Amino acid sequence: MTETKSLNSIVYDKLLSEKTKKITEKFFISVAIISYLLHLLVIALVDLEIILVNDYSKLLSNPISAIYTPFSFILIYEVYLLVYYLPKSTTIYIGKQYEIITLIIIRRIFKDLTKLEINSNWFEVKANINFTLDIIATVILFYLIYIFYKLNRQNEINQAITQKNIELTKFITLKNIFAIALIPIFFVLSIYSLGHWIYESFFSLREIVDNIKDINKIFFEKFFTILILTEVLLLLFSFFLSDKFNRVIRNSGFIISTILIKLSFETEGIMNTVLIVTAVLFGVIVLAINNKYESLEVKKESTLVP
Repeated sequence: MTETKSLNSIVYDKLLSEKTKKITEKFFISVAIISYLLHLLVIALVDLEIILVNDYSKLLSNPISAIYTPFSFILIYEVYLLVYYLPKSTTIYIGKQYEIITLIIIRRIFKDLTKLEINSNWFEVKANINFTLDIIATVILFYLIYIFYKLNRQNEINQAITQKNIELTKFITLKNIFAIALIPIFFVLSIYSLGHWIYESFFSLREIVDNIKDINKIFFEKFFTILILTEVLLLLFSFFLSDKFNRVIRNSGFIISTILIKLSFETEGIMNTVLIVTAVLFGVIVLAINNKYESLEVKKESTLVP
């Protein structure tokens, strides 16, 4: 048992320690900057007809579309942060999901900027409508995430008072194991998805290009499916820690929120936006109500202290 704990500790330090997080952050920031400059360079070479590519390669037709590339690497780093925070805080882990889906929308905005048609009939163009929806959704999500993290501060204070340290330590150890297992899974999935997307976007034939999946559907649809399965397992194991009604509902609500985000990848337009905003709003409301329950529990315990 001691050897197992030691092994888990060693692997955790290698993959999910604060030092590893800082190294990973610098790596992805560097890759994002380099990829952005390389994308701009390729666009310039294509424009000068030094490099010949298919005319229908949309990501090589406008310098603004180059912003899409570094955001892809930033999103991969956000995936790492999500796994990093899984053992540390369930609510921050969920908050990272909300940050990821918001960044996906922002990246989509940069991509759609090249498709806008500036005229008096703004809302008669599908690309203009999608752009407007994404702008509104980004502002709403940005504010909802702020509220979510603000609520989380109170949640952490309440839990520090009401949770037992021994039970909590065991559950954190379990989450460490889940996080360690998720790192290689997401690494392989991200490499495969990025390679598949690059090939289909830049080197494939017209017939294939016209039918390729968006990179969000290639990676993030599978990504959120894995998260849902992981969260359900954690919910079941959490009953060993606490069977309190409010915590069961809170954790179940977070799973529902994740499912709604996953479903958004199967839709487009206004339905996509509605599902995403609803998912985050639902998570915020669930956490707010849970805090009310926790506050009552804190008051109850404070009255029992002599």
